[in-house]
Amino acid sequence: MNCIILEKPHTQSSLREMVNMVPYFHLMSYCSSVFDAYEILRREKIDIVFVDTVLSKISGIDFIKSLDQKPLFVFVSDKPELAVEGYNLNALDFLLKPLSFDRFLKTANKAYECCATETKRSEFVSEPEHQEAGHKTILVKTDYKTILIKLNNILYIEGLKDYIKIYTSGNNKPVITLNSLKRLQQNLPADRFSRVHKSYIVGLDHINAINKTQVMIKDKFIPIGESYRSVFSQRMEELRI
Repeated sequence: MNCIILEKPHTQSSLREMVNMVPYFHLMSYCSSVFDAYEILRREKIDIVFVDTVLSKISGIDFIKSLDQKPLFVFVSDKPELAVEGYNLNALDFLLKPLSFDRFLKTANKAYECCATETKRSEFVSEPEHQEAGHKTILVKTDYKTILIKLNNILYIEGLKDYIKIYTSGNNKPVITLNSLKRLQQNLPADRFSRVHKSYIVGLDHINAINKTQVMIKDKFIPIGESYRSVFSQRMEELRI
């Protein structure tokens, strides 16, 4: 599980050492600035954030509130009165200072079980077939909730190991969820979507241009993989007027 820690600068904390002692945690970054943490969360797939309730500019609670898409998060604090507010935000746990490893290990195991459960759970459920063409949807589990995405709005989907990013029209940020492209492809109509690369599925209605090696959707150039080129080219010929 990819982790980041967010604490005030010069904090004398054993948290980093404890995270590094857990074999299934991978500490991606130790941040003392909320702006550094924002950047890491934007660029990387982070599974869990350990955040102190006391930071330099804003509180750790306000930092979590500011995130549009929240990974699992754990508050670390010397203020027990903040625990209720933390749990109201659906925090995985609330660790009181001074930290002890046995208590931290319970939190780590809880995070591991939560992630394992989400991985096993099916992330997509197709809506009933009687819906009108063009208005069919998929349900996607993300950020502790399930959202509905219309198939018409899906521009393209990018696969990232165990996660996928669904890019939709009208939204600058993708929807990120635990799943695989292979599983998702089984829930998408073949006449409207095509796999063009091991890491990409494209919405055929949103293609602006094609060359021998790339598909263009809006301002995004998506590579066409060698093993997918023949099938994709045939699909495009079928759609040619």
